[in-house]
Amino acid sequence: MDEKNLTRRRLLQFLLMAYFASMMPPVLGRKSQLLKGKNIIVIGAGISGLTAASELIQRGANVTILEANNYIGGRIKTDWSLGKDAPFEVGAGWIHGPSKENPTKQLADKSGCKYFLTDDDNVSTFDSDGSMWSDEKFEAVQEKWEKALYLVDQELELNDRRSLRKAIQDIYPAALNDPGVLWALSAYTEFDKGTSIEKVSAVFHDDDKSFDKPDVIITNGYDLIIKKLSKNLDILLNTKVSEIDISNKDFVRVQSNNKEFKCDSIICSVPLGVLKAKNIKFKPPLPKKYIKSIDKLGFGSVTKIAMKFKNIFWDKETQYFGIGTEQKGRWNYWLNYRTFSRENILLGLSVGDYALVADQMNAKEMREDAMKVLRDVWGQNIPEPIDFITTSWSKEENILGAYSYPTPVSSPRDYKVLSTPIDKKLFFCGEHTNFDYSATTHGAYLSGVRVVKDIEESILN
Repeated sequence: MDEKNLTRRRLLQFLLMAYFASMMPPVLGRKSQLLKGKNIIVIGAGISGLTAASELIQRGANVTILEANNYIGGRIKTDWSLGKDAPFEVGAGWIHGPSKENPTKQLADKSGCKYFLTDDDNVSTFDSDGSMWSDEKFEAVQEKWEKALYLVDQELELNDRRSLRKAIQDIYPAALNDPGVLWALSAYTEFDKGTSIEKVSAVFHDDDKSFDKPDVIITNGYDLIIKKLSKNLDILLNTKVSEIDISNKDFVRVQSNNKEFKCDSIICSVPLGVLKAKNIKFKPPLPKKYIKSIDKLGFGSVTKIAMKFKNIFWDKETQYFGIGTEQKGRWNYWLNYRTFSRENILLGLSVGDYALVADQMNAKEMREDAMKVLRDVWGQNIPEPIDFITTSWSKEENILGAYSYPTPVSSPRDYKVLSTPIDKKLFFCGEHTNFDYSATTHGAYLSGVRVVKDIEESILN
């Protein structure tokens, strides 16, 4: 094969092939009993930690999960306060690519989940002054947005260190002069990556993988998955880990806010934000390559507000509303609950750098900010909401963000580094250890399966 004919994507596929294979769930059948009697601690009761714990128990291990929060699920959390027919997903809100190969969909099916199939084409988009886009304008914007991403993908080499915005500016500057394209880059790309186009890698922002089929919403609550995974697990809530000590050859010592634990192996499934903040002390310190990878990877935020109204003032049948706000990322995408619920609810999203701005607002300020955007489209006389819920993931001290993303100075290797065991005692999992499916619940799930395989291999080798 002529190396000159290798595209960047094909080269990346070769580099990730072995890694991808390691992420797949094991074939069904009798579980190995290599871990029988082993004492293992899992830090974090999110989907990756719960998956790892469940797999470990099936292999005979004794498992304790230490969770810093007063609830389980991590970035999967369902709030029903707006109505019994209206799940507000504080964190993960969709199953992305719910094909039969998607492990989150498999788990959701077993958990009794019910689904609503989303339709990204069922959208009405407006300029900031309330002018509605014609079908021709929407199609032109989509075409230019897709062209910008295509040109970047074709022209950049693997070692390019530009941000996505800088690459578009250099290659196709006309795209950035179109407010509609900036809206698409924010509402779609920034939402997908959990950060701004100024911060995400131009090379790797779209080189992850995905499953087939349109996304679905779980109408009876995403947290059904968490309830299924956590069944019969030993979970200690309000137990915040401050130190992990693997210096003793005979055991691992774990210090929490109220107790010391000892075990044979430990799985650290805390979010990347916690690692970046150095909220856990490692003894001995993490090797330099781990510290570098933690620093190089990004961890952004996505902010949500769900507002319930007495009466609807928007089109009942339209599933999504896009709003080209002057400040990129400011409440520029809205989900209409009336397409799958009886409640009059609009769910707004702030993404990119504006998500970090919105996270700093109190609930009242966020409501007022979001209402200003809605009033620009539907008029100053629309009513105030009768109830609302907000999120601020970057301020959640035990999480500190929404999900990971590749920065211009990072690469898939940094995700791989963070999935590598240390001294056959310390193991990591979470969406930030899985480049192929980073920033997804199925990526977190697969990392939980992979880490158990790593523990078994550490015993065999």
